[in-house]
Amino acid sequence: MASLPTPPAQPDDDADAYVGLDSDAADRQARSRGWDTVRAVPPGMFLTMEFRHGRINFQVEDGTVTRCWVG
Repeated sequence: MASLPTPPAQPDDDADAYVGLDSDAADRQARSRGWDTVRAVPPGMFLTMEFRHGRINFQVEDGTVTRCWVG
């Protein structure tokens, strides 16, 4: 049987550090730190819940990040 693939490393970053930032500044910061995919969504939006390496998610209200999670 083949071994399971090793997922690529993702940035060593503190997701909570993005809360309170302006959404544009958070996007620039995340990309500069190596995140492949940056997803900004409004509160209550339906999302797929699969875990994706290299993706960071921002919940944005009134232009400000109110929640952040990885995957």
